[in-house]
Amino acid sequence: MRIAEISTPELRQPAQDPQSPHHHHHQHNQLISQLESKIKQTEAHPANAPLPHSLPSDLRQIVTHLTQLAPFPTVNNSFKLHLWKLSYRLWNACVDLSNAAAIRSPSSKTSTLNVVKLRHIAADMLALAVHVEGVPSPLIKSASFYYKTGLAWHDLKIFDLASTCFERATDLISKLDIKKLSDAGERKLLLDLNLARSLTAWEISDKNLAITLLNRSKILLFGSPVHFRALANQFLALAKTVLSRTENNGSSFNECLKLMNEALELCEKGLSVARTREETVEIKELKSKTLRFISAVHLQNGEFESVIKCVKVLRKNGGESGDHASLPVLAMKAWLGLGRYNEAEKELKSMVVNKGIPEGVWVSAVETYFQAAGNAGVETAKGVFLGLLGRCHVSARAAVRVVHRVIGEAGGIEGSKIRAKVVAELASDERVVALFAGETVAKERTAMHAVLWNCGSANFQLKDYETSAEMFEKSMLYIPHDTENRVLRAKGYRVLCLCYLGLTQLDRAQEYVNEADKLDSNIICAFLKFKICLQKNDHGGAINQIQTMITCLDFTPDFLSLSAHEAVASRALPVAVAALSNFLNFYTSGKPMPTTEVILTSLSVGTQLTDDKVTTIDADLFFIYVLNAYEMHGRLNNSETQQHLVKSFAGTKACSPEFLLQIGLNASQGPRFNAEVATFALSECLSGFLSSPSPDYQNVALIVRRLITIASIHKGDTEDDAVLSLYKQAYRIMVGLKEGEYPTEEGKWLAMTAWNQAALPVRMGQIDVAKKWMNVGLELAKKVARMETYQACMEDYVTGFEKKFDKPITGESRSQLVQ
Repeated sequence: MRIAEISTPELRQPAQDPQSPHHHHHQHNQLISQLESKIKQTEAHPANAPLPHSLPSDLRQIVTHLTQLAPFPTVNNSFKLHLWKLSYRLWNACVDLSNAAAIRSPSSKTSTLNVVKLRHIAADMLALAVHVEGVPSPLIKSASFYYKTGLAWHDLKIFDLASTCFERATDLISKLDIKKLSDAGERKLLLDLNLARSLTAWEISDKNLAITLLNRSKILLFGSPVHFRALANQFLALAKTVLSRTENNGSSFNECLKLMNEALELCEKGLSVARTREETVEIKELKSKTLRFISAVHLQNGEFESVIKCVKVLRKNGGESGDHASLPVLAMKAWLGLGRYNEAEKELKSMVVNKGIPEGVWVSAVETYFQAAGNAGVETAKGVFLGLLGRCHVSARAAVRVVHRVIGEAGGIEGSKIRAKVVAELASDERVVALFAGETVAKERTAMHAVLWNCGSANFQLKDYETSAEMFEKSMLYIPHDTENRVLRAKGYRVLCLCYLGLTQLDRAQEYVNEADKLDSNIICAFLKFKICLQKNDHGGAINQIQTMITCLDFTPDFLSLSAHEAVASRALPVAVAALSNFLNFYTSGKPMPTTEVILTSLSVGTQLTDDKVTTIDADLFFIYVLNAYEMHGRLNNSETQQHLVKSFAGTKACSPEFLLQIGLNASQGPRFNAEVATFALSECLSGFLSSPSPDYQNVALIVRRLITIASIHKGDTEDDAVLSLYKQAYRIMVGLKEGEYPTEEGKWLAMTAWNQAALPVRMGQIDVAKKWMNVGLELAKKVARMETYQACMEDYVTGFEKKFDKPITGESRSQLVQ
């Protein structure tokens, strides 16, 4: 609101002589003139335009110069009065700008900041001219400017400037004798100033000062109930901020209780001085609110007995505070903490008759009670929920929350049957189903269906088909009977068919799959009918269903593969033969047949069932299958599956080094090169060949050469230890062999390539690397027949190399090669 300006006569300024001795007087007038010019500019500024940034800084500079001339002589009262009026004009201009900003869309933070800066300047101007004759309570008025400016800074969360304003106001008021103040507004200003200063100190984490200021405020109450309530409210507000912290430890609880007890004591004293009914009611409400928060603190701290005491006191007081919605919740949680479930159940049931309890509160209470009581509390939770349905409007969302809580996150764990039974009764109650009628609750209806469906799925995985079927049946209540949901209803019928198949209630299963077929006829319905025929030992019907499957629009050969497996498992060999025959018809007619495993697996199982002597797949046939499967996955660029396939094959009895060699060679050549598979297969077959009593060194040499080639290409680095280790492994293989036993040409290749590996390091000046490779090449050459000439050349080069770089090679220990 605008502050009324003081009505004064026009100020008359006599002409100044520049050479007059009253130079300061001239400066005062000049600065006042500048101030007035800027204030006029502020008053004339359009309300819908942001203030220029230069305006607050220009005014601040003028006021700073004026401050340097203070204090002003007492005789110069007209000057101070003029400054006082200018201060009020600037303040009122700020009020107009703020009001205009509030009417239109909220102004930017920068614009608001500039207005608050102008308010601060107005407060400083008023403080400069504070001692003006003829103005009543000038100190109070100046302090009120600082107080209101401090509140504005506090709202902008600029707490240092807020604190500065509150301190300036406190300094001004400290010059007064507060005992002589009789005006209620002035007394309230003293209290509000202290409370605001305390809150700012709390925000900047100066808690000691905040509490000290609140305690000082006790001498500013003046026996007013309004003051008692304001101070108590402030103590409670600080306590609530402590309570809301994330780190709730013993010290914070004690601090919180101390502040709340202060608020409670102030409420008691305020009641003793209250004179009107309105004052008494307001303080009683605050007292009840404080007691409820004290109860919450005790509850959070695990002091359940204290919670019960507080609740009893609140109920004893009666009135609205005794029927507050939080009391039964607090009491119930406290009784649960004490392990007295009967009393907790009574509190929970009392919520049914209390119409003032919001839906979210009692739903949360039901969840808490059920979480503590477990399976023993499901009947109570159901009774409370159904009782609330008859008492007040319950939303569909609340019903979903209660059902979800009763089921639990894992619907099929311990006590699932008890929970599922209660949920089934809740979900099938007509009043609950009615909550989900209409398009406005479509989202909640979908959520309820999902909760029940997931519960059924969890029980199905536990093979509790009876409970699972019941939950799926109840979920069907939450699927609308319209065209858009035909597919979803058909899905529900198919799942119910599976449940009753598990229960071997074949007629019931047949009914459900027929219903599903009416709504959404597809391959799955045909396959389920096939399974029912198998369980009824109706082989003719099963074979007919195979033909039906083939005619389905969404048919894939995989269903014939699956049908063959099912028939073999049911020992229905004619049906299995029919399924496999139809499967092969697709192959012979040129149609794609993505699943080849079924032929081998069914052949294997079939021969076991017919007591044939052939009980395993021939190793060569298995190898051909693996090789073909490897090739197909290669064309699909599925290298991970290729690795898994080869590693699995390597662990079987059918695997041999020759098979692995073939796989390794295939993987290391051609357009679909696979270094990982090739390295694994060749390494495994190398170990297999070497473990033989009479190794085939021709294949060994081939494998070593191929591994070195793969490692060199794949790693791309001559310094790689993997390549060097392969040469060392070859050297260890050759040690102890007779002349010519290891292929001579392969031996020469090893020696020459190892020696040539040193060429690049020599050129690059990598002496140690070159020395390492020359040493390996020379030692390999010594193990190969008819390499004496090469060996002599190598030794000559080594001798020259040692002289040039002073790096002995031939004298090094040969342990390098046999590590």
